[in-house]
Amino acid sequence: MKIAIVGAGIAGSSCGQALQARGHVVSLFDKGRGAGGRMATRRVDGPDGDVSFDHGAQYFTARDPAFGAQVEQWAAAGIVAAWPAAGEDAWVGTPGMNALVKAITVDLDVTWGSKVDAIRHVDGGWLLGPVSDTRFDAVIVATPAEQAGPLLVAHDPAMAAIAQACPSAPCWTAMVAFEDRVAIAGDIVRDNGIIGWAARNSAKPGRGGREAWVVQATPHWSRDHLEEAADGVVDALLSALATEATQPLPAAVLRIGRRWRYAKVAAVRDGALWDPARRIGAVGDWLLAPRVESAWLSGRMLADRIGPA
Repeated sequence: MKIAIVGAGIAGSSCGQALQARGHVVSLFDKGRGAGGRMATRRVDGPDGDVSFDHGAQYFTARDPAFGAQVEQWAAAGIVAAWPAAGEDAWVGTPGMNALVKAITVDLDVTWGSKVDAIRHVDGGWLLGPVSDTRFDAVIVATPAEQAGPLLVAHDPAMAAIAQACPSAPCWTAMVAFEDRVAIAGDIVRDNGIIGWAARNSAKPGRGGREAWVVQATPHWSRDHLEEAADGVVDALLSALATEATQPLPAAVLRIGRRWRYAKVAAVRDGALWDPARRIGAVGDWLLAPRVESAWLSGRMLADRIGPA
């Protein structure tokens, strides 16, 4: 089949890779400018060179045997590395978290910067508006649940209802580079006041360079301050980070606020959704659990259901 996938994050790209291996012709469309999604890595021009921030998922684990085998292959290729500071089973992409999506999509047909506003069922096939005039035999929605529901509702209300029952918690994130090292002994801060997670990004494997931190607010605080200006949010998160330091924070040479409206999902356990009669489906971590591993597995599950060409 000629299959369109809306969303080229971990779930969409994993599904696309597996379907292509089964002989299908796969095209992915993603609104982002490049590989990442919630595995995003941002590189910013600093005063003395680029500064890197993993401002989405901070690390991932590999507990499923199939995903564990894939991670071992990525590790052998230098695409991922263990990060013991976050846990015995913690891994990160190298040199950024988006390395995973880049690796999966390298042999796939992906159109970046293409936001699909609607899908239409026409003459037994599918059209994606406004990004493509191609008629596809099947369509798979691989976006966060809140974005999947509106795309699915006109074609499969039951599928859309499952997506609508999986709300995601928001997350405000601060990305800050400093003149000097922040006086915190470890590289990670967890559950400190309004901070849900903070990490010395420059200490992750394959990074280095200028002192750089990613500070993520708790879901509750993020929800309460969702519409506030980014500068004020960054100020609040830096004040919280300062309470962990034994000395005043060094001067910030770069500071960016990023609001994730759909960060951590309350998942159901369907794994993947597929209507073989109309050839429409959905994948994502919201169908298993809020983990990178779950997004990858969801994509593979749907490819297994669709089967070979």
